[in-house]
Parts: sequence; structure tokens; C-alpha cells
Amino acid sequence: MRILIVEDEAKFADHIKQALVEIGYVVDIARDGVEGKNMALEGSYDLMLLDVMLPGVDGFGVLQELRERRGFPIILLTARDSVEDRVMGLNMGADDYVIKPVALPELLARVQALLRRGHAQDLAVLRLGDLQLDLVKHRATRSGTRLDLSAQDFKLLALFLRRQGQVQSRTVVAEQIWDMNFDCDSNVVDVAVRRLRQKIDDPFPVKLLHTVRGVGYVMETRA
Repeated sequence: MRILIVEDEAKFADHIKQALVEIGYVVDIARDGVEGKNMALEGSYDLMLLDVMLPGVDGFGVLQELRERRGFPIILLTARDSVEDRVMGLNMGADDYVIKPVALPELLARVQALLRRGHAQDLAVLRLGDLQLDLVKHRATRSGTRLDLSAQDFKLLALFLRRQGQVQSRTVVAEQIWDMNFDCDSNVVDVAVRRLRQKIDDPFPVKLLHTVRGVGYVMETRA
């Protein structure tokens, strides 16, 4: 699942992103309403966390436009706690309205509850060929064989499976998994991918994790 955070408070946004990435989500951040609206319209997201008080276009403005054009769940985040504001946000199409400051476990629970609605099984298990990654049981199998994955292996595999068929650059992988700026002289991504490949591909005849030379990696089935 891919989540978009639209929040101009950098520390708060980064804190939420780190927590979501740690439990297997792919997360992008926009810092103002215009950027958030454009990313939501151009990208493929499963849920948005949307601050109300944003520079450029406020959250209500973003919500109004997106509700006419996109259908993913939207959680409003705001310090505006009046009944009128809450009613307005929900009437405009928000799926939830969370008052700041919010406890992180509560926010994560609200995110997961929304994403479970109507298609829990699809969200719980990621699949490609005979490879399965169960996000709830935190278990990976291939051809029925249990795979011994570390926490980092699990996060990396979830990223590739959520974006299967899409080439992921080393920069994107480093940002999503380690929340770090990519150093072209570092081989941390290559080492991690090599270790993951040894577990999910090497023991099996059909390879799923492929290198795109000079670009990055992609997980897909190939003839």
C-alpha cells in the first residue's frame, strides 16, 4: 500500500512516515496543498493523510477537488477541533478527522482500519507468482516454503511487491527503507538486495527480483 502525507510541519510528517514505513507501507510526503493535490492526481495512492492548515491551497480545498476526481480514503489532520470544522470535513468527503496532537498508535490504527475496509485479504497478503508475503502474520513463503527474513528483508520485499513491475532506483529504495539520502559511493542498497535475493530467488528456478543495469531493481515475473 502506498500512502501520501500532505503536511507542512516537516518533523511531524517525517515522524509519521517513519512509523508507517516500519510496518510495511510505502510513503511519500508533500509539503503544501498544491504539491499534495498534484501528487495525488498524478500518482497511485491507497490513502492520504491531509493536514487542513496548509500553505497554498488548504486541506479543505484539496479535499474538495480530490473527492471529485479520486476515490482513495482521506484522513484529515488538524488542530481545528470545533464541531463545525469536523462536520464540514466529513460532509466534504473525508473518511476520518483526527485532531492534533494525536498519539501515533491511534493514528496508525485509524490508517489500518480504513485500509482494511472491504478488502482486508487483498491488503494483508502480497503475491507474485509462488511468492507470498503475509503482512499480518509477518511471514513470507515461496512454493509453500517458509522464508527466513530479517525485519529489513521484510520491509524491502514489501516495497518491491507493492511496486511490482515498476523499476525502483537505489535512491528510492534508500529513502523508503532507511530514510536516508543516497550516497552514490555507498553499496548499502546493493548489499541488502543481494541478501534478499539469496533468500527469495537463489533456491528457486524462477527468478523474481531483477537488476535493471544502471537504474535499479524491479520485481516481476519474466518469460
